[in-house]
Amino acid sequence: MSTRDLWLGEGVAVLTQEGPGGVRIDRLAARLGLTKGSFHHHFAGIDGYREALLARVERAQTDVLDAAAGELAGLPPADALRSLPARLDDLFDADLDRALRAWAIGDPAARGVQERVDAARLAFVQELWRRVAGDNPRARTAALLPHLLLIGANAARPPLDDADRRAVFDLLAELIPHVR
Repeated sequence: MSTRDLWLGEGVAVLTQEGPGGVRIDRLAARLGLTKGSFHHHFAGIDGYREALLARVERAQTDVLDAAAGELAGLPPADALRSLPARLDDLFDADLDRALRAWAIGDPAARGVQERVDAARLAFVQELWRRVAGDNPRARTAALLPHLLLIGANAARPPLDDADRRAVFDLLAELIPHVR
């Protein structure tokens, strides 16, 4: 792993744990045991770093969805939908999502990443529903329900733990007639 990748990986960890306010060069350098000179060798200041960090977060989120889509492509449509609650922890990092949403409130670049990640998640679930319902407007509406439920559950305080979130999505799958 390159030093640049170490900086970015640690940035994702700090963003996830502490939110956007924790992403500071001095803190990252101390956590990594690297110098600020190393940072400046790889990035054009904090703005360049944040741009690269956002790109890393977006790519990781979309890569997870692409991999899941490939895995689910061979399953019968209803089985693919039923498998989503069990895959929720792999598809959705609640802490990272909260941190990115907090960052997006005051930063247009983070907002753009959040919008694209949300659009990719919605498109992923919509495609699964399209395979079941066959009707794109209905599939979009069906996909909006778990998408918005996930965002809302993640914004709740105190946040739902992984087991409660999974239980809600298991129940949702049971309540949807097309999935039975």
